[in-house]
Amino acid sequence: MTLCAEKTVREYAVETPNAARVFEKLKIDYCCGGGRPLGEAARLAGVPLDEVERLLEQAGDASGEAPAGAPSGTLTELIDYILDKHHTFTRDEMERIDALAEKVASKHGGNHPELASVRSLFRRLCDDLRPHMLKEENILFPYVKQLEQAAADGRPRPRAPFGTVGNPVRMMMFEHDTAGDLLRELRAAAADYAAPADACVSYLTLYEALEGFEKDLHQHIHLENNVLFPRAIELEEGSRQ
Repeated sequence: MTLCAEKTVREYAVETPNAARVFEKLKIDYCCGGGRPLGEAARLAGVPLDEVERLLEQAGDASGEAPAGAPSGTLTELIDYILDKHHTFTRDEMERIDALAEKVASKHGGNHPELASVRSLFRRLCDDLRPHMLKEENILFPYVKQLEQAAADGRPRPRAPFGTVGNPVRMMMFEHDTAGDLLRELRAAAADYAAPADACVSYLTLYEALEGFEKDLHQHIHLENNVLFPRAIELEEGSRQ
């Protein structure tokens, strides 16, 4: 594989098997920062481009799996996948991690004052994600499903109360950027989720859970920003012709 430094991270994440996993490992932003050229993204992550190329080749040869988190098929199937896999996981983990963060901060906060910041940042993230997911579930996603069904039936596109699907998409992407910023702040506050020597089992579990939450949210945002939203906009534009 010969990488093109000017091709975007988004394009590689969508087109190349297991690229998202490689970018996650290298801390290359493939969700909110997916519009960056790969060369620039690798430089920002401090990774040589030839190392990215080597790992992408290895990942592509390792299995015949489809790109992580990028199911093919209809937009309705993609939306249902996002809801079942990512929205459900996010809601379950927000409740579990919040309780863990409170427990660990209460027990270890005296020796590790950064835990108060970890707890606060995670709660800010949850406060943003809850209404964000509700807007997707109750407004944007139902419209995209109706749009796709109308196209399949040869009917005019449904009336959108928000004018065009691009309007809520822009808002969702802006909110994704906010979530991405909070994830970076969380990781920095938690020292890259490296637990200290005196960490108890709950402490270790908290950092493991936070890192898993971050990884899932990256994949979640990638699916929406880089796959679902562009396809929905393209479908709506096609229905006007």
